[in-house]
Amino acid sequence: MRRYLVTLALLPVLLFAYLQLGSPPPLSLQWTLLSGGAAVEFEDFQFFYATLPRAALALLVGGAMGLVGSLLQQITQNRLLSPMTLGAASGAWLALVCASVWAPVLMANYGAWIAMAGASLSVTLVLLIAGSGGLAGLPVVLAGMAVNILLGAAASAIVLLNDQYARNLFIWGAGDLTQTDWNWVIWLAPKLSIALLILLFAHRPLTLLRLGEAGARGRGMGVFATLALLLPAALWLVACSITAVGVISFIGLLTPNLARALGARRAGDELTYSLLLGGLLLLGTDAIAVLASQWTTDLVPSGAAAALIGAPGLIWFTRRKLTAADHSSLQLPAGVMKLSKTALIMLALGVPVTATIALLWSPEGAGSVSWRFGWPSDLVFSLRWPRIVTAAAAGGGMALAGVILQRLIRNPLASPDILGMSAGASLTLVLSVLAFGGSIYQAGPLIAFAGSLGVLLLLLLLGRRHHYAPGVMVLTGISLAALIDALVRFALAKGSDSAYSILGWLAGSTYQTTDGKAWLLLSGVIILATVCALCSRWLTLISAGDQVALARGLNVKRARLALLFLASLACALVTAVMGPVAFVGLLAPHMAAMLGARKAAQQLLLAILLGALLMILSDWLGRTLLYPAQMPAGAIASLLGGGYFIYLLTRRRAT
Repeated sequence: MRRYLVTLALLPVLLFAYLQLGSPPPLSLQWTLLSGGAAVEFEDFQFFYATLPRAALALLVGGAMGLVGSLLQQITQNRLLSPMTLGAASGAWLALVCASVWAPVLMANYGAWIAMAGASLSVTLVLLIAGSGGLAGLPVVLAGMAVNILLGAAASAIVLLNDQYARNLFIWGAGDLTQTDWNWVIWLAPKLSIALLILLFAHRPLTLLRLGEAGARGRGMGVFATLALLLPAALWLVACSITAVGVISFIGLLTPNLARALGARRAGDELTYSLLLGGLLLLGTDAIAVLASQWTTDLVPSGAAAALIGAPGLIWFTRRKLTAADHSSLQLPAGVMKLSKTALIMLALGVPVTATIALLWSPEGAGSVSWRFGWPSDLVFSLRWPRIVTAAAAGGGMALAGVILQRLIRNPLASPDILGMSAGASLTLVLSVLAFGGSIYQAGPLIAFAGSLGVLLLLLLLGRRHHYAPGVMVLTGISLAALIDALVRFALAKGSDSAYSILGWLAGSTYQTTDGKAWLLLSGVIILATVCALCSRWLTLISAGDQVALARGLNVKRARLALLFLASLACALVTAVMGPVAFVGLLAPHMAAMLGARKAAQQLLLAILLGALLMILSDWLGRTLLYPAQMPAGAIASLLGGGYFIYLLTRRRAT
């Protein structure tokens, strides 16, 4: 009871402080406006039609997200579950992006139902991947992460192909509570009233579910029927909230954990307190966004502010709540035990053959498109070969970094993008461009290296307590990547022409590459691969265990630091030239291992070839699939890699 009294007392205080942000009218006039008085001056209109509805929307959406987070976590008994980690937010977001671009009339009339359909499909996919046995642990979070990246890449590709919508969709996707009237509040409030039914009737089944599925059945509860009612209700609340304000991450994840930390133990208590606390958290977070917008004179998305606060919270909960049981669930399927010469020869030939096809075979024509196989003109050749070389080198570089990280951390899911190293390099590049001007395509690799290495050092520091356990490292990396992504959103909030250029670069494209950049990247990757091959013994010994390496006379600390330095340099080099590239650093080493490359030197060679092959293919598909429009190679690689990763997770479940 004391907890409720303090929170209820804090709510009007925070609301009053929120309403005084900016240039509000005098208090007496505020009261007059609240009592039904007419707005006359600009400050009056600003207060009544912008500040007040924005505060109301923050309370509504925050409360809904808090309630949904608590509901999902109690259903699954998984404290890391939320609309974001379950994939619901990304599914709803992709559906709304598709509707905005291709069916704007349907979007205007049935936006909530479209978002509901998208969220339902993505959550169903995540649940199928994780299986009923994976709901309480990391598999469901991992499946949600893969679906998030996959759907996010698809949404980014659609936005980039329809640049006339980019500005509005980008701000909306970042979560924007800005209002100019009461329409969204009037639209949203009745749709969220289903939350009252959840509060009234969900506490008993949730209490029984804490006994386990068998215990709940034993007491006469229909588990499937209960879930069939509660899950759609939760998705409806998420879909309506995203339709109104875009994606607001982390509130649904943090709020139930905070509620429990503050003493909410019973099911009904946790639901009610999460509803109250969620509204309070989002109102406070949005106040920070409003203050930051006034300080910078640029729009700061509310969702980005929520991520800035929520990501450290996720790191903290990750470090506290994961157990050793989660580690074994991260093992991916094994392949053959010995590398065959046929596979090696086919891959070695596959790279130049694919590069040749990408160079010679392409569509042409403006009106009626036809395919042409032949040597291109001098102009086309001069534009095309740097793209192919850049793509191949980028794939090889990311694969190289992935092999080093997976062997050093002994984690099959370690990769530069999942651990946040690509995001760190992106952040320093974006900040340098916004601070000092110029094009992001011209920013130097050293700047990217500083960001990449900084994230890696922070990750190692945070993971040391858990001996770099796979689950902790992956979720810490996801949290860091989300935190850095929020910082990038802050930086991009200006919405200028350079922001769209940066958005295209963030998708990982070869559009702006030149001869010099292509040779620079290729030379850098070859040098790094050579150095790494010379150090392959270190990789072999460290991946066998620190004690084994020490017994063989290896200075483990120095060797690990040197190899991590190589991985950071490879990631930074690729990011500086092409932008962040997802999934290649994860999948290429794993595919190499599945093909039988068990030794470090073999895995390095095979992974580099696979990474190069995947990126050449992605660049060619991005150039030809929607000709004359183009899609970034990084987005295609994310779609291909994400689909393959989901297949791996599904296969792991089957085995």
